[in-house]
Amino acid sequence: MLLRQDRALLALDIALDIAFHAAGRGEVSGAADIATRMGLARRGIEPLLQALVRAGLLHSLRGPRGGYRLARAPRDVTAAEVVEAVCEEEAPAPPGRLAAAVTAPLWQELDAAALATLRATTLEALLRRAQAAGLRRPTPEALDFVI
Repeated sequence: MLLRQDRALLALDIALDIAFHAAGRGEVSGAADIATRMGLARRGIEPLLQALVRAGLLHSLRGPRGGYRLARAPRDVTAAEVVEAVCEEEAPAPPGRLAAAVTAPLWQELDAAALATLRATTLEALLRRAQAAGLRRPTPEALDFVI
């Protein structure tokens, strides 16, 4: 399933970015903003955003102020759900008897251990790691009107 699948890691980064920048305040993150923060092309992350919406992990809002927000609270979204939303489950057939008898089962064990860790990790736990690393959520600028 995974063990360093770029698609899985990128989907997890996208979900964490949305949780970090919009969660708890009811705000949305636009695809262009997400892509800019991650240093990626918007068209490169759109398929992953769509997969996360189809999986019910994100809500998509259309329009000029549209974007994406989490469909559930960060404490209710596991890293495994995010990864499973974008990863294909089919593994290629092992090339030969030795691989089928030895390395394929090893890879399955490693995969199961990684999946168990992802199932035990929520977006909220990852947000706490970000906070422990000194990262702070941006605060919206206060509007000051004078008439």
